[in-house]
Amino acid sequence: MSYELTIESLGRTIEVEEGQTILDASLRAGIYLPHACGQGYCATCKISVLDGEVDHANASSFALMDYEREEGKTLACCARLEADTVIDVEIETDVDARDIPVEDYHGVVSRIEDLTPTIKGIWIKLNNGKAMDFQAGQYINLNLPEEIGVRAFSLANPPSTADEIELNIRIVPGGVGTTWIHESLKVGDSISFSGPYGRFFVHKSANVASLFMAGGSGLSSPRSMILDLLDDGSELPITLVYGARNQTELYYHQEFLALAEKHANFTYLPALSGEPEDSDWTGYRGYVHEAAKAHFDNDFRGQKAYLCGPPIMIESCITTLMQGRLFERDIYTEKFFSAADAQQIRSPLFKRV
Repeated sequence: MSYELTIESLGRTIEVEEGQTILDASLRAGIYLPHACGQGYCATCKISVLDGEVDHANASSFALMDYEREEGKTLACCARLEADTVIDVEIETDVDARDIPVEDYHGVVSRIEDLTPTIKGIWIKLNNGKAMDFQAGQYINLNLPEEIGVRAFSLANPPSTADEIELNIRIVPGGVGTTWIHESLKVGDSISFSGPYGRFFVHKSANVASLFMAGGSGLSSPRSMILDLLDDGSELPITLVYGARNQTELYYHQEFLALAEKHANFTYLPALSGEPEDSDWTGYRGYVHEAAKAHFDNDFRGQKAYLCGPPIMIESCITTLMQGRLFERDIYTEKFFSAADAQQIRSPLFKRV
């Protein structure tokens, strides 16, 4: 059984299967609806129901309050149709965004590599030679065993190698999903996922320099984006400032050094915050935002900045960028949210975070 969903602001009507969320149906139809956590915690996907009936399902009472439900609000990531329904949603258009329909993919784990003591590289070769269409910077939802569920991971490879995707996955202490991947997933295992998801991509039409600031396994998306820019033959300045605690946690270091040697427009600046003082490290010692501030002499004008990493790193980078005269319209972030993050999603410094 299915229902019709009409998105009034777009003039589009799509079919929604019984039990399918509004968000999932829209993304699979190539219609982007604003969203973040996908679990009913953050309220990013809040929409107005103009006509029809919906089941709010497991929407958090914090993200969707009782009076909002009475006013006809719902969360697209949770809401399921109970009748033909009309909704209204504000969608910002972006000339650089591609509305790629979400699809289901199946593949085999082709390689697993220890990138650092806490981060594994996982490569998945897609079945039947199929390639995945995505924009560099997007992510997938990986299907883990049923008792664990779905986990989101950014794509680390560029779209040019989309017949075999790469994920960089850090083990989270106490994290059921990442622990299973690190301890149980094996080469040759069959695995499935859906994607692409996300609105994190390079704004190429701006035709300006790109600054990437990343920490830990947050390097995944920037790596994909940088490799894509270089594949496209971009001659605009590209800078990567990447932070880790010490040399053992610094991965793809040699690759980026080689890219900087090969491409005059690419600058690589690794920063280590906890490297022993008596080591042989001759690079920058400190945090990502400090390294960027020193390198650019606290003047970030004329760039687009792309931030990916732990929330505290992103907040520090935003503050530094704004102090260096780069503002909201030129700063883009990628963060994944959980229930624990729900009340801290909105930054007082930056309304889109």
